[in-house]
Amino acid sequence: MTEPFIEIKQVHKWFGENHVLQGIDLEVHEHEVVCLIGPSGCGKSTLLRCINALEPIQEGSIRVDGEQASGRGVDVNWLRQDVGIVFQSYNLFPHMTVLRNITLAPIKALGLSKSEATDRAMTLLKRIGLDNKANDYPDRLSGGQQQRVAIARALAMRPRVMLLDEITSALDPELVHEVLNMVRELAADGMTMLLATHEMGFAKEVSSRVCFLYQGKVEEIAEPQEIFSSPKSAHTQRFLKSIIEAGRL
Repeated sequence: MTEPFIEIKQVHKWFGENHVLQGIDLEVHEHEVVCLIGPSGCGKSTLLRCINALEPIQEGSIRVDGEQASGRGVDVNWLRQDVGIVFQSYNLFPHMTVLRNITLAPIKALGLSKSEATDRAMTLLKRIGLDNKANDYPDRLSGGQQQRVAIARALAMRPRVMLLDEITSALDPELVHEVLNMVRELAADGMTMLLATHEMGFAKEVSSRVCFLYQGKVEEIAEPQEIFSSPKSAHTQRFLKSIIEAGRL
């Protein structure tokens, strides 16, 4: 098997006395889609933020494409060009148009000309059906539209991997499908993705593997059919039973 694109070894993370990540081991290979599932507070979002160096780790190591992505001396600019991240809150700049939101980072970080960045942004907006919104401000868009623009903004940097953190949890139910369809397209195109999600049906459909986190540890990881049909861990079984009883799978 090829070397993993993301390699996480014995990663520990504390917030004060709160030991949030307790020895995480995880590998993600190129073109894989790995979904992180688990109860609130299990460490999913923190893990994604550590991979993108938005949070430092206290122990262990994270490597991206063979390069060290944790600890001192990490080239954060390189890392964030290769590793895009999208959050549940869209974080669009409200005083900038949709187009400016998408072109800002490629111009500032990649050195693209305004015309190159605009061409790239318009191609992405056309792909997601929002090219007619290029000159609108974010408050003129629905939540689903804003989230799709946030994903397009990350894609404008042409990352090699995308980290998606509960990107549908702030959306009204009728808008969720807009965003999930975009992620389906990215998966079909071969984008390497690691995503935290509460959308179990989506995780079952789109994942190469599903990773269940429990109390800051990888409790179980397997192909979706296996983990949803015959989970081995008692913690996984209880979690999925509660999901089924709530009608979310």
